[in-house]
Amino acid sequence: SKEARRLNTACQEETILPDELNGGTFTVSNLGTMGIESFTPILNIPQVAILGVCNISLKPIMKDNEIQFIPHIGLSLTFDHRAIDGVPAAKFLQELNMVIANFDLKQVKLQ
Repeated sequence: SKEARRLNTACQEETILPDELNGGTFTVSNLGTMGIESFTPILNIPQVAILGVCNISLKPIMKDNEIQFIPHIGLSLTFDHRAIDGVPAAKFLQELNMVIANFDLKQVKLQ
């Protein structure tokens, strides 16, 4: 939507107003663009969760008795245990992992 693009631009240009950041329940913090491989984001109270997105790197795996390299992205979820239990939070990360692992760029429609 136009509003989402406007807010994204305002964040990138550091012109977003504090009132425009209020009322959220979930934050995504992307330090991957800065080459960060791992971090633990701090919860923005009163929000219930924040997802930290790390950089994409090549991870060695063993497959068919050979070392192969696959793309790997680190994710870190910090959440308020008063609102979310550990098991549903872990299931969310599992589902997100599955979506990312099976992502097909050909299905994305760029505008």
